[in-house]
Amino acid sequence: MAAMAYFTWKETGLTTDCASLDAMASRFEEAAALMRRLAAEGFWLERQADGPHINHADPAVFEAYGFVSEESPERQLTLLRPPG
Repeated sequence: MAAMAYFTWKETGLTTDCASLDAMASRFEEAAALMRRLAAEGFWLERQADGPHINHADPAVFEAYGFVSEESPERQLTLLRPPG
């Protein structure tokens, strides 16, 4: 299987700045809506030793969301478009 764009999902404080239970619930709902949108756009979750990777086969879709790929630097260089 060819390498593809991915990032590692690391939840380290989704609700740490929330001041109320309502705020916490809203934050979880926002996160759930994003996960559903990603799934609808063709992203998928893959379990790896370093944590869950969120993948997409199309680098343009991945980039459109503003994600930064954690692929090896050598692989990332093949995804760069020439200037102009």
